[in-house]
Amino acid sequence: MKRIIGCLILGLVTMAASAQWTNPSDDVPAYNATASKKPLPHILSGDQLTGEYFSHPYQVTVYKMAAKIPNVLHQEPCYCHCDRALGHNSLHSCFEGTHGAACSTCMKEGAYAYEQTMKGQTPAQIRAGIERGDWQTVDLTKASL
Repeated sequence: MKRIIGCLILGLVTMAASAQWTNPSDDVPAYNATASKKPLPHILSGDQLTGEYFSHPYQVTVYKMAAKIPNVLHQEPCYCHCDRALGHNSLHSCFEGTHGAACSTCMKEGAYAYEQTMKGQTPAQIRAGIERGDWQTVDLTKASL
Protein backbone atom coordinates (compact mmCIF):
# COMPACT_ATOMS: atom_id res chain seq x y z
CA MET A 1 0.00 0.00 0.00
CA LYS A 2 2.84 2.41 0.84
CA ARG A 3 4.38 1.63 -2.52
CA ILE A 4 1.16 2.54 -4.37
CA ILE A 5 0.78 5.81 -2.47
CA GLY A 6 4.46 6.61 -3.09
CA CYS A 7 4.03 5.97 -6.83
CA LEU A 8 0.94 8.19 -6.92
CA ILE A 9 2.76 11.02 -5.15
CA LEU A 10 5.76 10.65 -7.48
CA GLY A 11 3.42 10.77 -10.48
CA LEU A 12 1.69 13.92 -9.24
CA VAL A 13 5.01 15.65 -8.54
CA THR A 14 6.25 14.71 -12.01
CA MET A 15 3.13 16.12 -13.67
CA ALA A 16 3.32 19.35 -11.68
CA ALA A 17 7.02 19.79 -12.45
CA SER A 18 6.58 19.17 -16.17
CA ALA A 19 3.86 21.83 -16.45
CA GLN A 20 6.50 24.54 -16.32
CA TRP A 21 7.81 23.39 -19.72
CA THR A 22 4.51 23.52 -21.58
CA ASN A 23 4.16 26.13 -24.29
CA PRO A 24 1.16 28.45 -23.75
CA SER A 25 1.16 29.33 -27.48
CA ASP A 26 0.27 25.70 -28.20
CA ASP A 27 -2.96 26.27 -26.26
CA VAL A 28 -5.21 27.26 -29.16
CA PRO A 29 -8.83 27.88 -28.08
CA ALA A 30 -11.71 25.88 -29.57
CA TYR A 31 -12.58 26.30 -33.25
CA ASN A 32 -13.99 24.20 -36.07
CA ALA A 33 -11.61 23.15 -38.84
CA THR A 34 -14.29 23.22 -41.54
CA ALA A 35 -17.49 25.08 -42.35
CA SER A 36 -20.62 23.86 -40.61
CA LYS A 37 -22.79 21.43 -42.54
CA LYS A 38 -25.79 22.46 -40.40
CA PRO A 39 -27.30 25.93 -40.10
CA LEU A 40 -25.45 27.98 -37.51
CA PRO A 41 -27.21 29.78 -34.67
CA HIS A 42 -28.10 33.35 -35.57
CA ILE A 43 -25.79 36.22 -34.80
CA LEU A 44 -27.57 39.07 -32.99
CA SER A 45 -28.90 41.66 -35.43
CA GLY A 46 -31.40 44.48 -35.95
CA ASP A 47 -33.23 45.58 -32.81
CA GLN A 48 -31.08 43.20 -30.75
CA LEU A 49 -28.13 45.55 -31.26
CA THR A 50 -29.38 48.15 -28.78
CA GLY A 51 -29.12 48.69 -25.06
CA GLU A 52 -26.26 48.74 -22.60
CA TYR A 53 -24.07 46.29 -24.54
CA PHE A 54 -24.23 48.40 -27.70
CA SER A 55 -23.46 51.89 -26.42
CA HIS A 56 -20.57 52.40 -28.88
CA PRO A 57 -21.08 52.45 -32.66
CA TYR A 58 -18.21 50.01 -33.23
CA GLN A 59 -20.03 47.33 -31.20
CA VAL A 60 -22.93 47.44 -33.65
CA THR A 61 -20.54 47.58 -36.62
CA VAL A 62 -18.62 44.49 -35.52
CA TYR A 63 -21.87 42.51 -35.06
CA LYS A 64 -22.93 43.55 -38.57
CA MET A 65 -19.53 42.39 -39.84
CA ALA A 66 -19.94 39.10 -38.00
CA ALA A 67 -23.37 38.54 -39.56
CA LYS A 68 -21.76 38.74 -43.01
CA ILE A 69 -19.17 36.01 -42.32
CA PRO A 70 -20.74 33.44 -39.96
CA ASN A 71 -19.02 30.43 -41.53
CA VAL A 72 -15.64 32.10 -41.27
CA LEU A 73 -16.17 32.91 -37.58
CA HIS A 74 -17.25 29.30 -37.00
CA GLN A 75 -13.73 28.29 -38.07
CA GLU A 76 -11.85 30.72 -35.84
CA PRO A 77 -10.64 30.47 -32.23
CA CYS A 78 -11.30 33.18 -29.66
CA TYR A 79 -8.35 34.16 -27.53
CA CYS A 80 -10.42 35.46 -24.64
CA HIS A 81 -10.68 31.71 -23.92
CA CYS A 82 -14.46 31.80 -23.64
CA ASP A 83 -14.36 28.15 -24.71
CA ARG A 84 -13.24 27.40 -21.14
CA ALA A 85 -15.45 29.79 -19.21
CA LEU A 86 -18.58 29.85 -21.39
CA GLY A 87 -18.36 26.64 -23.42
CA HIS A 88 -18.03 28.44 -26.75
CA ASN A 89 -16.85 26.30 -29.65
CA SER A 90 -15.57 29.11 -31.89
CA LEU A 91 -15.51 32.87 -32.40
CA HIS A 92 -19.01 32.57 -33.89
CA SER A 93 -20.39 31.65 -30.45
CA CYS A 94 -19.32 35.04 -29.09
CA PHE A 95 -21.72 36.85 -31.43
CA GLU A 96 -24.75 34.64 -30.78
CA GLY A 97 -25.29 36.66 -27.59
CA THR A 98 -23.94 39.83 -26.03
CA HIS A 99 -20.57 38.39 -24.99
CA GLY A 100 -18.92 39.69 -28.17
CA ALA A 101 -20.04 43.25 -27.46
CA ALA A 102 -18.58 43.18 -23.96
CA CYS A 103 -15.20 41.72 -24.94
CA SER A 104 -12.58 43.68 -26.88
CA THR A 105 -10.78 40.46 -27.84
CA CYS A 106 -13.91 39.07 -29.52
CA MET A 107 -14.64 42.36 -31.27
CA LYS A 108 -11.07 42.80 -32.53
CA GLU A 109 -10.91 39.20 -33.76
CA GLY A 110 -14.32 39.58 -35.43
CA ALA A 111 -13.30 42.80 -37.20
CA TYR A 112 -9.97 41.24 -38.19
CA ALA A 113 -11.72 38.16 -39.63
CA TYR A 114 -14.10 40.38 -41.61
CA GLU A 115 -11.29 42.60 -42.97
CA GLN A 116 -9.20 39.59 -43.97
CA THR A 117 -12.19 37.89 -45.60
CA MET A 118 -12.80 41.03 -47.67
CA LYS A 119 -9.12 40.83 -48.74
CA GLY A 120 -9.70 37.27 -50.01
CA GLN A 121 -8.06 35.34 -47.17
CA THR A 122 -9.33 31.83 -46.40
CA PRO A 123 -10.57 30.84 -42.92
CA ALA A 124 -7.35 28.85 -42.42
CA GLN A 125 -5.21 31.88 -43.32
CA ILE A 126 -7.28 34.07 -41.02
CA ARG A 127 -6.90 31.52 -38.22
CA ALA A 128 -3.11 31.59 -38.66
CA GLY A 129 -3.23 35.40 -38.33
CA ILE A 130 -5.39 35.18 -35.23
CA GLU A 131 -3.01 32.64 -33.70
CA ARG A 132 -0.09 35.01 -34.43
CA GLY A 133 -1.98 37.82 -32.67
CA ASP A 134 -2.46 39.99 -35.79
CA TRP A 135 -5.94 40.92 -34.53
CA GLN A 136 -4.40 42.89 -31.65
CA THR A 137 -3.59 45.82 -33.95
CA VAL A 138 -7.26 46.35 -34.95
CA ASP A 139 -8.57 49.81 -34.04
CA LEU A 140 -12.24 49.24 -33.30
CA THR A 141 -13.05 52.95 -33.57
CA LYS A 142 -12.08 52.76 -37.26
CA ALA A 143 -14.01 49.57 -38.03
CA SER A 144 -16.33 50.01 -40.98
CA LEU A 145 -18.32 47.88 -43.38
